[in-house]
Amino acid sequence: MRSHCAVYVDVGYLLAAAATRATGTSLRSSVVVDYPSLIDGLAAQASAESGLPLLRIYWYDSAANGVPNATQESIGLLRRVKLRLGRLGVGGEQKGVDLRIGLDLATHARNAAVGSMYLVSGDDDLTEAVDEAQAHGVQVTILAVPTQEGRPHGVSRHLQGAADGLDLLDGGALDAAVRTRAVPGGPQKTAERKSEVTVPSPSVLASGNRVPGPTDTALPLASSTKPSESPSSMVYTSTTGSESVVAPRYRPVGDHDPAIDRVVGKILRTWLDAAPTSRRKELSLSRPSIPSEVDRALLIDLSDDLGFYDLSPEIRYRLRERFWQKVDESNTRTRDPL
Repeated sequence: MRSHCAVYVDVGYLLAAAATRATGTSLRSSVVVDYPSLIDGLAAQASAESGLPLLRIYWYDSAANGVPNATQESIGLLRRVKLRLGRLGVGGEQKGVDLRIGLDLATHARNAAVGSMYLVSGDDDLTEAVDEAQAHGVQVTILAVPTQEGRPHGVSRHLQGAADGLDLLDGGALDAAVRTRAVPGGPQKTAERKSEVTVPSPSVLASGNRVPGPTDTALPLASSTKPSESPSSMVYTSTTGSESVVAPRYRPVGDHDPAIDRVVGKILRTWLDAAPTSRRKELSLSRPSIPSEVDRALLIDLSDDLGFYDLSPEIRYRLRERFWQKVDESNTRTRDPL
């Protein structure tokens, strides 16, 4: 008789979605994470909802050459946590994470290791693994990060349809464990930045009902947008993003400019605020390449805003070009060459 539950955490999804909830962007560097508290919350919620003791939490992340960094090593030492690492590709994208999650779901179900599985992910690519686990008599529930509006962030409809249910992670526990990184400039600026947490998520902004934030004057954004024709179905994927160079030509994609400006402005402000001097220097040295973390966030957040994942090459080129245009606008206002 199976008598345990287990939690399978796609860290890329969890942190990108939690950062979006806290700051409005998927930049992992925009938040500070209390990992023991976050993991304790996941364990407590899974045990409470299943009525079963926790076997362990499987923590799936990526690392250069599969070698854990100091933070990942410390997470792997936590009680009942199993660290499972994929690799980082040349452009900073994750490799092998989905495969590891899928294999573990299928293997643990086949070996009757647990009776109830909780999957923290939204990736459509895990749908077949969920089906396989269920074929062996295991219940699989999605644990999704809630948006500020209380809706699941970035969960594939196919994945949700295959699972036995979808529950939201405890928003209070999540907010206590994942906090906006302190902004240089003193308490007043920090307080102003905190108020931006109430700005709707990119999925909601796609509807055109944008609520201006208090720092919108820092980087002027488009004031109107074309309403989305359907609800957002953006799915977080671990393979999105790479260090990229703007192409010299692209076909007109003006219909998407309001969303592109919205996403670029928010990410640029958030990324620069964490360490303005060093990051302006980083931009200057990397140009015309965009830092991989920023490029990945640009693609994820624009997909979320537009409501679809497969961004055309023309949209990607436009997105990256607008990023550099916004950098130049910021440079002109600050008179601090990038």
